[in-house]
Amino acid sequence: MKKTLMMAALLACAFVTGQARAEDTLKKIRDTGSATLGVRESSGALAYTLGDGKYVGFHTEMAERILGDIRKQLGLPKLDIKYQVVTSQNRIPLVQNGTVDLECGSTTNNAARQKDVAFAVTTYVEEVRIATKVNSGITGIGQLSGRAVATTTGTTSVQTLRRHERANGVDFKEVYGKDHADSFLLLETGRADAFVMDGQILAGNISRAKNPPDYRLVGEVLSVEPIACVLRRDDPVFKKAVDDSIVGMIRSGELAKLYDKWFMQPIPPSNTRVGLPLSDATKAAWANPNDKPMEEYARK
Repeated sequence: MKKTLMMAALLACAFVTGQARAEDTLKKIRDTGSATLGVRESSGALAYTLGDGKYVGFHTEMAERILGDIRKQLGLPKLDIKYQVVTSQNRIPLVQNGTVDLECGSTTNNAARQKDVAFAVTTYVEEVRIATKVNSGITGIGQLSGRAVATTTGTTSVQTLRRHERANGVDFKEVYGKDHADSFLLLETGRADAFVMDGQILAGNISRAKNPPDYRLVGEVLSVEPIACVLRRDDPVFKKAVDDSIVGMIRSGELAKLYDKWFMQPIPPSNTRVGLPLSDATKAAWANPNDKPMEEYARK
């Protein structure tokens, strides 16, 4: 009985400590003069690496500006931004355990994830699509039967494909890349016949391929998904600071300028354009800032 009570007390103490830590992100940033930003290496124009510890992209630069606004809010003369590479598999746990303060990559806001982490207001609305080689003969879901379909470990894209009404009776083999670049390599080298993922990630990888005209996006839009920055749950003060910064960028036109820079202009390292104009769905999300999960979009 004593052991049981002692264990209960320790768990309660750990819970309270965890709650206090979760609610004190701004204090942590103020006390340390630093913040850890979760970044991606191959999430299309949203977030990617140029190598040598340089991380860029629409969401990466937006996150740097968010942290710049927080630095001003806290009255810090400077803020050291530490970059922590995350993957589809570990991004949520690294936010939960405090390793990462803010993750801004290509994470879909859905109801299941909202049980584990919080999301900032939506800054990009994604369409999940199919990429394939022009000479593959694939024009949509119906041609995937008997083919190898690539996606990235830790993402929901293949499950989304399987749930699509037009996938009924279509039997394909799933192959997985460790990150988006690896998944595209599976398509590039012929180990996969198609790559299912967020449209802008597909477009970004195609734009950086050895011969971009060899690839195309085909078929139906499989799902519409709100993409947003991720932060710890139960820290409303930090979430408000992040959301206020984003809303400020929307209203000032700064976010639209960032979008144009990363999606409509030539970007490094190959100086090619992704060429995806701002969608009506993303415009609508900016016009009415919210953190609704993808299930809310599906009801429309």
